[in-house]
Amino acid sequence: MTIGTDGIIAVVGAGTMGAGIALVAAQAGHAVRVIDTQDAALDRGRQSVARSLASLVKRGTIDEAGAAAIADRIGWSTDLASAAPAALAIEAIVERMDVKTGLFETLARHVAPGAILASNTSSLSIEAMAGAVPGPERFAGLHFFNPVPAMKLVELIPSSRTAPTVVDDLEALMRAWKKLPVRVRDVPGFIVNRVARPYYAEGFAALGEGVDPATIDQALESAGGFRMGPLTLADLIGHDVNYTVACQVFDGYAGKTRFRPQPSQQALHDADIRPQERARRL
Repeated sequence: MTIGTDGIIAVVGAGTMGAGIALVAAQAGHAVRVIDTQDAALDRGRQSVARSLASLVKRGTIDEAGAAAIADRIGWSTDLASAAPAALAIEAIVERMDVKTGLFETLARHVAPGAILASNTSSLSIEAMAGAVPGPERFAGLHFFNPVPAMKLVELIPSSRTAPTVVDDLEALMRAWKKLPVRVRDVPGFIVNRVARPYYAEGFAALGEGVDPATIDQALESAGGFRMGPLTLADLIGHDVNYTVACQVFDGYAGKTRFRPQPSQQALHDADIRPQERARRL
């Protein structure tokens, strides 16, 4: 299946990633259905899209009419059946294998047999997930990065059962969305999270030794040349996601030391400290 701009895109999950994916798809001309089980999540997603569009208008990238047209292309629903006409359905939900596979088992009953199914997982095995997807030949990983509208890279991860035409179609679609798709083997953490784990780990190791958080980030940004320090970046992503991925990559590589999750981040995760609260509490 070739997904043209007339192809409907379903995004399951209205969080930061899901809303960002929906916005990018709508900017590319697609009608988009965003689906979440919670009305509050849909409201937050809708507000996130509105803020992004307002920012584009303010910068002169688009005008008010263009922003309104993009927003009108995005529908919001709590009904998974609203994904039925989608040519591509992307899940962007909690990073748990059982929840994701359960979703795909249900989602596959709503969409057409030829519809492509994709997971935005950042670390879970696509091969393992494919085993629970009805029609695994139409399934692949499609991992975006936060913030989705700004980040060009997309990791495209096929399983051993993904049809080559599906991989080609997804790659072409990502290029049409002005993204940079990179085909990746199904290894723990894929490319980016495998490379990034030691970066985060060293930052949180220093934090655990009592180094000031601002000093850690400043050192990596100024001396290391990184655009964002590890602690600020972890805050942006959210410790619930970032720490979970750290554990999954560590387990996926049988506990190799360089991927070890740090107790200082676990403490933030367990305390459910929001990003804006970190500097005050540490």
